[in-house]
Amino acid sequence: MSTVHTTAPTPRRTTLTGWLAVASVMLAIFSIVTTEILPIGLLTSIGADFTISDGMAGLMMTTPGLIAAVAAPLVTVATARIDRRLMLCLFMFLLVLANALVAAAPEYWVVLVSRVLVGVTVGGFWSIAAGLAERLVPADSVAKANAVIFSSVPLGSVLGVPSGTLLGGIAGWRTAFLVVGVLTAVVSAMLVAFLPALPARQVTRPALLGALLRRGDIRFALLATFLIVLAHFGAYTYVTPFLEQVTLVGPGVVTIVLLSYGAAGILGNFLGGAWIMRRPRATLAAAAALIAGATLLLPVSGRWGFGALALLVVWGVGYGAVPVSSQAWFAKAAPDAPEAAAVLFTASFQATISLGALAGGVVVDHGSPSTVMTLGGLTATLVIAVVWAHRAQGRTSPDR
Repeated sequence: MSTVHTTAPTPRRTTLTGWLAVASVMLAIFSIVTTEILPIGLLTSIGADFTISDGMAGLMMTTPGLIAAVAAPLVTVATARIDRRLMLCLFMFLLVLANALVAAAPEYWVVLVSRVLVGVTVGGFWSIAAGLAERLVPADSVAKANAVIFSSVPLGSVLGVPSGTLLGGIAGWRTAFLVVGVLTAVVSAMLVAFLPALPARQVTRPALLGALLRRGDIRFALLATFLIVLAHFGAYTYVTPFLEQVTLVGPGVVTIVLLSYGAAGILGNFLGGAWIMRRPRATLAAAAALIAGATLLLPVSGRWGFGALALLVVWGVGYGAVPVSSQAWFAKAAPDAPEAAAVLFTASFQATISLGALAGGVVVDHGSPSTVMTLGGLTATLVIAVVWAHRAQGRTSPDR
């Protein structure tokens, strides 16, 4: 047997306590997402402080993604019998430590060490939390709770990155990480206060992960996730250099553009959450089309401030639908193993963030930010082709 079920029940939750727990998980993921992608808005200032190139500074995005991809299966399997509440609280403590470390880093290698801790937190926390809604609220509220939890991803863009960029411009990038660290400490206290005991219900073993990889819909979810996340993060990691070097705008306008992108991402998150169960292929293809259109047009229309703003809004709507849509494909493809499916979702998502940031950094250092945008757009169009091929082949899909 590859799965072991425990007999420990999850304590019965009232509606209020359940939603307080959901809100705590959402804010925790918001803190994680903000910490992970905060360097995007501060890339040039951090690079200047340590006298490194934009591509080298991009390692701040590459490192946590790579570590998270490894940590997701390893940590989840190694701690499978431990109460999930305890593990979530431990991961948040690591995030507090990571933010404190980067805020005080005397050398760039210390920053990268802190990003390793971020990667462990991302891989471990996401693997547990991605499928947690069903244990916190009644069955008829699970879809809504998932949308709330995954709204933390665009919220990290709409509030975390622009606010951090603005604060970094005023008080320095170290202060931005310090403030996020304080927020993370507060959220950690909320998890302790509001999360119920979450005894392990299912022990995820390597054999189960291997069995899932043999399922057609899991392989489709992996390929589609790989392509769309590669397209997005290969380009978006370097959106600040693009706005500064191509659009020729200052930090204030960069903050406004990123804020608008994040606001559009919130809309995309809830639209994706509403449509993915009814039209899973169309939702994923539409998200890819919006990302492709925006990034392919940016090198031309993004030379003007209004054009860049409009395209980043379109991009935000498209990417806002990606995390909730991708997670839904994994969950529906493996309803019998939700945590194992979440592990594969997290590992594939984070590995591709790392690869995208790394590939984009190479292109930026040897080409230009405009080239990164074009390549990102071309990669996003491949997602549409993959979705069409999946439909044409008539494979079993999550909506059947």
